This record gives sequence, structure tokens and C-alpha cells, in this order.
Amino acid sequence: MTIPDDLRYTKDHEWIKLLEDGSSALAGITDFAQSELGDIVFVELKPAGTKLKAHEVFGTVEAVKTVADLFAPVAGEILEVNGALDAAEIVNQDPYGEGWLVKIRIDDPASVAELLDAAAYRQLTGE
Repeated sequence: MTIPDDLRYTKDHEWIKLLEDGSSALAGITDFAQSELGDIVFVELKPAGTKLKAHEVFGTVEAVKTVADLFAPVAGEILEVNGALDAAEIVNQDPYGEGWLVKIRIDDPASVAELLDAAAYRQLTGE
């Protein structure tokens, strides 16, 4: 299982990557989450322009076996939803790359640092 060192993580198995502008980020689900869910068949996300509070549900991931809520890692506004998710299996194939879920404008960029680093996430997942 892959846990990139340059990302931050939530206990709910979402990841976030601060972008170069320092005020926006990409977010998705972790490799651990996608492997636990199994074959992802559908992703439903709130639209661009939606304001989110940290830990608020911003969508769902439907797998063959279950449906799981997605929780915002930080507070902000959805700037973009990944259009490639029409082929939902991309989340299984590349959860940290082409399978990202949303781009968020972050209310407080410092809040990203409060999330789990890769070492803490490895401990959480037992990896």
C-alpha cells in the first residue's frame, strides 16, 4: 500500500495536498480506503462553489459492496470536481494522481499542517 510522504491525511482516510499557490489543495481518498472499499463503481460529489466545514460530508463513494461518505479534510470551498471520475475505477487505479476527487480553496492553509503526516497515518493503518 502506498502512503506518500508529501500528503496529509485524516483518520477517515482522505488525503490532501496543498498546491503551489498555498491556498488551494487537491483531496481524495487514500490507497488504504480504496483497497478496503473494493471496486469503486460510482462517485458522487457536491458541486463546485459548495462551501465546506472541516469533517463535513462532501460526497459518497459507491463500491460493489458498500457506500461510504467522504469527509472534507479542512474547511473551504470546492473549486473543481475531477471530471475524470465518470470512470470511477480511476480512484482504485490511481488514488493519489488521476483519481483525485476535488480541488478546494482552503479557508485556513495552516489547518493542513494539523492533519496526520505520513508516519502518523501509517501507524493508524498498521502499515
